[in-house]
Amino acid sequence: MEQLQLKSSRFRAEREDDWRRLEKLLAKVGKGSARALSDEELLAMPVLYRQALSSLSVARATSLDQSLVDYLESLSTRAYFFVYGTRSSLVERLSGFFAREWPAAAKALWRETLFSFALTLIGVAAAYYLTMHDTEWFHAFVPESLAGGRGPAATTEAMRATLYDKGGDHSGLSVFAAFLFTHNSGVAIFAFALGFAFCLPTAMLMTYNGAMLGAFLAAFTMRGLGFEAGGWLAIHGVTEISAVILAGAAGLRIGWTLAFPGDQSRPAAMAQAGRQSATLMAGVVVMLFCAGILEGVGRQVIQNDFARYGIALATLILWPAYLYLPRRRKAGS
Repeated sequence: MEQLQLKSSRFRAEREDDWRRLEKLLAKVGKGSARALSDEELLAMPVLYRQALSSLSVARATSLDQSLVDYLESLSTRAYFFVYGTRSSLVERLSGFFAREWPAAAKALWRETLFSFALTLIGVAAAYYLTMHDTEWFHAFVPESLAGGRGPAATTEAMRATLYDKGGDHSGLSVFAAFLFTHNSGVAIFAFALGFAFCLPTAMLMTYNGAMLGAFLAAFTMRGLGFEAGGWLAIHGVTEISAVILAGAAGLRIGWTLAFPGDQSRPAAMAQAGRQSATLMAGVVVMLFCAGILEGVGRQVIQNDFARYGIALATLILWPAYLYLPRRRKAGS
């Protein structure tokens, strides 16, 4: 035991100066950035890192004391992230996400996005048709607790009050708007999460979400408010529903890859699908945030139906253009 301790002490004494120097350089970087190092220190960092790795290898091979091995492992790990890690600022990472990563993920999942859109559209059309022909279908698609009295049995005045803020008591309006946003946000999360169950729950959820929207539109149309309801929903709904559709696409990609990995191994295929879907879901969060702002503006500030439709049309053009139009590649990529 004494011989092992002596051997460890000699080993440490011969190399400790280099370890301490590496530790000081890492601490210097931790307080600022890589720019805090001089040119000489930057050149020395990889050399000191390799020396620390060599010392770690020897320490493990010769069974030196565990505390020394732990210290060298920690030091080598910290140095590794400096030498080989991607060093970019938050602004650079965000600009890369918005300029390249999010649009690339959307393009990679265009088939799933079309399928998710088709399922939503089928739900809207089916529920609208059924509710217009038999009002009892409204309650099959929209639970009474969520409808909040806004259904076929509501008066035209009550339905109209849902769409316009005239300065009075509009707590019902706020509840309805909050319900729509909260509901669609929850659907987006579940549509992605349920994709792991081989797509089927995600597909059903997308269809049901469309059916709920179709039933609401039918209820307003029955009171002669279809055009007005369309404007109120579209001003934020284009962005909000698009986000849900993209979330559904992310869930469908996960489920489809899990069931049919293709030429790759299932773990490799799932890793790739997971990266693309996670990037797309980060964009979905951004879209839902934008939808929340548009909903607030549309409900409280913009009272003109044509202005609402104009904003909705602008978002209908801008989102696909941003996500799918070709763009110049970054130099070197």
